[in-house]
Amino acid sequence: MAGKRDAAQEAEVMTWIEAVMGEKVFSSPSAYEDTLRDGQVLCRLINKLQPGSVAKINSTGGQFKMMENIQNFQKAIQKYGVAEIDVFQTVDLYEKKAISTVTSTLERLGAATWKHKDYTGARIGAKPADENVREFTEEQMRAGEGMIGLQAGQNQGATQAGQNMGAGRKIIIGK
Repeated sequence: MAGKRDAAQEAEVMTWIEAVMGEKVFSSPSAYEDTLRDGQVLCRLINKLQPGSVAKINSTGGQFKMMENIQNFQKAIQKYGVAEIDVFQTVDLYEKKAISTVTSTLERLGAATWKHKDYTGARIGAKPADENVREFTEEQMRAGEGMIGLQAGQNQGATQAGQNMGAGRKIIIGK
């Protein structure tokens, strides 16, 4: 997984996080996953984007409390608009198994800010497409019924005959 990491992408995400939070969060680019690992920065980040998203951020306690921070962040970003499929697994970050997926999730979170008109801060990621709702009249809908679709066309005489090149199916019964 280390080979999949993109230092430029991580640097962009770090810059975005610090811009949203309004403070220096990372001591160095190499501190990326260590800074995010306990989930505190992530919880503070989502609380900046959507105040009150994570009610309690654990700052002490064992690994379960730190993993709880990450899980609370994951739930909050899904409510904020990040699709469940785009959210990293807790172990990806806590055990540093797939940091590239963490970075990808943070980019998706940045893209989700576009959907929140009240948010005017720093952004990252592509703006999601807006829905293009169209209205068709009954006459327009009926106009397509008389057309023959391309899939209903001819196959120009092509068949599947001879696909097995004349060989019969061989069934072998055990001895």
